[in-house]
Amino acid sequence: MQITETTNEGLKRGYKLTVPAKDIDARVSAEVKKLAPQVRMPGFRPGKVPANLVRKMHGEQMHAQVMNDTIRESVDNLMREKQLRPAMQPKIDLDETYEQGKDVELTVELEILPKVETPDVDGLKLEKLTVPVTDEQVDEAIGQLTANNKSYKDAAKSKKAADGDQLIIDFVGSIDGVEFEGGKAEGAPLVIGSGQFIPGFEEQLTGVKTGDEKTITVTFPEDYQAPHLAGKAAQFAITVQQVKVEDETKADDEFAKNLGLESLDKLKELLRAQLEQETAGLTRTQMKRALLDQLASGHDFAVPQGMVDAEFEQIWAQLQQEASQSDDPAEAMKEIEAEKDDYRHIAERRVRLGLLLSEIGQSNGVEVSGQEMSMLIQQAAQQYRAEDRERFIQYVQQEPMAAAQLRAPLYEDKVVDFLFDKAEVTEREVTREELEAAIEADEDSEETKKPAAKKKAPAKKAPAKKAAAKKGDDKPADDEQPAPKKAAAKKAAPKKEAAQTEGAEKPAAKKAPAKKAPAKKPVAKK
Repeated sequence: MQITETTNEGLKRGYKLTVPAKDIDARVSAEVKKLAPQVRMPGFRPGKVPANLVRKMHGEQMHAQVMNDTIRESVDNLMREKQLRPAMQPKIDLDETYEQGKDVELTVELEILPKVETPDVDGLKLEKLTVPVTDEQVDEAIGQLTANNKSYKDAAKSKKAADGDQLIIDFVGSIDGVEFEGGKAEGAPLVIGSGQFIPGFEEQLTGVKTGDEKTITVTFPEDYQAPHLAGKAAQFAITVQQVKVEDETKADDEFAKNLGLESLDKLKELLRAQLEQETAGLTRTQMKRALLDQLASGHDFAVPQGMVDAEFEQIWAQLQQEASQSDDPAEAMKEIEAEKDDYRHIAERRVRLGLLLSEIGQSNGVEVSGQEMSMLIQQAAQQYRAEDRERFIQYVQQEPMAAAQLRAPLYEDKVVDFLFDKAEVTEREVTREELEAAIEADEDSEETKKPAAKKKAPAKKAPAKKAAAKKGDDKPADDEQPAPKKAAAKKAAPKKEAAQTEGAEKPAAKKAPAKKAPAKKPVAKK
């Protein structure tokens, strides 16, 4: 194979590879020889079919396979010989004029990873802002939990249902007199004003009493999840079994038992642990951003534009999606368009930080073990339908790029933890509000560092998690966002910390099995 370099500019490389026609022909002949003993043909004894006939019968197929193998091996040899570290999948083109019997000419274009000097991780200094969880915060969480788990008691039969009252109803839905699937239920609970059912349903039940029968007409939304019902008017024949009014919900042992816990004390322990986990997540966010700021400020090197483009496209897709869901999509899109260059700067920063973290990890022996990788794959497989999980696992095991994408968040976490251990850390106790303010100030500080940063007033509804994107440390994963100021006490179980994402290479992989579709809601609901 002959290698000719055609491009050498910055991180861009280009090559022309030439494989002699005789080498291709020799490989095809070897395949013919290997296959000949297995070919059966009338008039010839088994294994005695002449090679020229075998080649005539199977030559095209063999040539195609040899070409695929040759191209793959040629590119692999190029990478080894030139000691190239591709940032993303190389672009490989076969000469359009190629015909059998001619030399194979390939063009290979790629970007290589930059040589990153191993960062000096000695002398790092970090401040750790800690938030103690108080009894008052636990009591507040208990209060939210009771508010979100209201109980109801039977009202007098003469009581007319009003907003906030609960109805126990039977209903049968029909369109043009024909019942439709999913439009029937018995003993269904419905709180008036909750917005649980489609628009117009609950409002028409205001004023009903226990034992009443009523037929209402509602129109399904145009974007309703069941296409055969979308935009159609339906009639619901309703029987009111019971009108109920809100009862006082006491935070006691019985309440805790209804949530599956032994006692109120156990519930408080669980909520305290959840609050501690939330504040610990905020503390980690604050420390990580400070750490990444130190790394970013001390390193400025060229990064592969292909990686920056891929990172930017991911950021931009998220921004566009969230802008489309805002109160004023046109205004939200106008706002992010005005800051498009800033978001590209963020993408570049993420890629650079990802390469830095990767270099630190490799230089200091940070690894993701085989057992950890197996657990990651098993966890990711749960996102797919049961029949596709095994196929997904095989896909990840066979596709190095897919495995790298899955591994990246955990690898970054381990590198960050390694740096935390190396750093000189001083602790300072603050309130949760002060910690959130410190994170927000850190985000604003990063905005002032960027060239041509334009800070704008937020749209009516933020088009995206802008603060996290502006920060530019890693992708805006859930654990990188400030948690709500009050504990979300709908669930008693502690929240699972979301994985962070690495800003290193994430080339597209082959198509994975489709993820399982979300469960359908009852047809009468929104």
